Amino acid sequence: MGQPTHAPTRTDWWRSAVIYQVYVRSFADGDGDGTGDLAGVRTRLPYLAELGVDALWFNPWYLSPMKDGGYDVADYRAIDPAFGTLAEAEKLIAEARELGIRTIVDIVPNHVSDQHPWFRAALAAGPGSPERELFHFRPGRGPQGELPPNDWPSQFVGSAEPVWTRLADGDWYLHLFTPEQPDLNWAHPAVRREHEDILRFWFERGVAGVRIDSAALLAKDPQLPDLVTGREPNPFLDRDELHDIYRSWRAVADEYDGIFVGEVWLPDPERFARYLRPDELHTAFNFSFLSCPWDARRLRTSIDDTLAEHAPVGAPATWVLCNHDVTRTVTRYGREDTGFDFATKAFGTPADLAQGTRRARAAALLSLALPGAVYVYQGEELGLPEADIPLDRIEDPMHFRSGGTDPGRDGCRVPLPWAADAPYAGFGGEPWLPQPADWPSYAADRQAADPGSMLHLYREAIRRRPAFGDGPLTWLPAREGVLAFTRAEGVLCVVNLADPPFDLPEYTELLVSSAPLDSEGRLPKDTAVWLRA
Repeated sequence: MGQPTHAPTRTDWWRSAVIYQVYVRSFADGDGDGTGDLAGVRTRLPYLAELGVDALWFNPWYLSPMKDGGYDVADYRAIDPAFGTLAEAEKLIAEARELGIRTIVDIVPNHVSDQHPWFRAALAAGPGSPERELFHFRPGRGPQGELPPNDWPSQFVGSAEPVWTRLADGDWYLHLFTPEQPDLNWAHPAVRREHEDILRFWFERGVAGVRIDSAALLAKDPQLPDLVTGREPNPFLDRDELHDIYRSWRAVADEYDGIFVGEVWLPDPERFARYLRPDELHTAFNFSFLSCPWDARRLRTSIDDTLAEHAPVGAPATWVLCNHDVTRTVTRYGREDTGFDFATKAFGTPADLAQGTRRARAAALLSLALPGAVYVYQGEELGLPEADIPLDRIEDPMHFRSGGTDPGRDGCRVPLPWAADAPYAGFGGEPWLPQPADWPSYAADRQAADPGSMLHLYREAIRRRPAFGDGPLTWLPAREGVLAFTRAEGVLCVVNLADPPFDLPEYTELLVSSAPLDSEGRLPKDTAVWLRA
């Protein structure tokens, strides 16, 4: 396919990039074993280039027992055999770059797998050993040490399970997530050195950036005290020591012109912005926008707040509608409650998929028109809904740790449909998660031939997105329920979220529309347009 015209040339490409999230296990299966792999991704690079994205963010592809979808890493320098080899990863990075597409890898610094050599050595070495100092091992409380060292809650929402596991030798070890994911001790210099070496390892293989999982959780109060609601600082979240860690990481990234995007879930905008200072992370995910309901007033507030948070440190905002942990946009926007909250996920929540699709199309144009970078989770460009996974096929630990009340995250991780008439919708072998019966109707090949498809909308919007330029967002007058703004002189984005249809301002060209205008040329409910005045 030749090099696309969007190929990045500036060192600050990340400030306005469209970045596509690849969950390798579910993207494309190149060897027919039912698990997505790097060979499958390589065959689909022309598709991604035609979509027009600037970079790919890969969820962890490292050696892992897969107790938490690869976020339990056993070796950061090896590709899991289910996905391929390190040599294949290097080819993928190089081939993507030839198409003008950069690569971002995922680093999980808070914890490792219980199969990681460091943790296995710590178990073998016993209490009080130097090997155990790399983690958080402690004696228990109570007369016989039978109680956990503290009362910290699990980071899997809805889970009441303890974050400490006791060994036969009496020691307990900390794991904010699952017992198979022991937390590292970031106060230990060897932990810091190891991760800086890991960063260099991947930058030297050509990656352009690193996404940092659970970026605000690494540092812990060395005393490991109980959690007291309202008492600051928190003993394990957003501690000041983190910023020294990320300043040292930034120095490494600057050696390679690399960038960081942090997963930072924080309600305090000032604390959030500290991670984006010029000598720390380049960007961070914007979870306020992702979880916001389909409501004009609340969306505008989320957009304004996000831009205000980033302005003092000069960092670009990021916009995302969905990811590998979150209910797919089409389903969420088709529900009565169109927001997202892990605590409210439940089986059997009804959704009007036609309404959800209409809103998801409008939301795509809204997010792609905003200033900053946009992340697109694989399958969103196909309009995939959340899939219902049979109980006996659920794999996500979030489901099991909730006692079975949370449906888990597998519904947004179902392998993609590529070819409508091929077995398993062209994914490859029999998929590791079952595809719904109607999955072929969403197939990429079918949508590529349909000018009215979600895929066509994404391709056209990404192609025309540069028309908005690099300017700041300026809101335009509009009635209740309508969002209207400009960023470049003469180019407008208008989104109508409510009845009745909206009379558009005069324009010379309709650049992109999420749905047709009505017979009188007005903007219907749940529809977005880009206009040239």
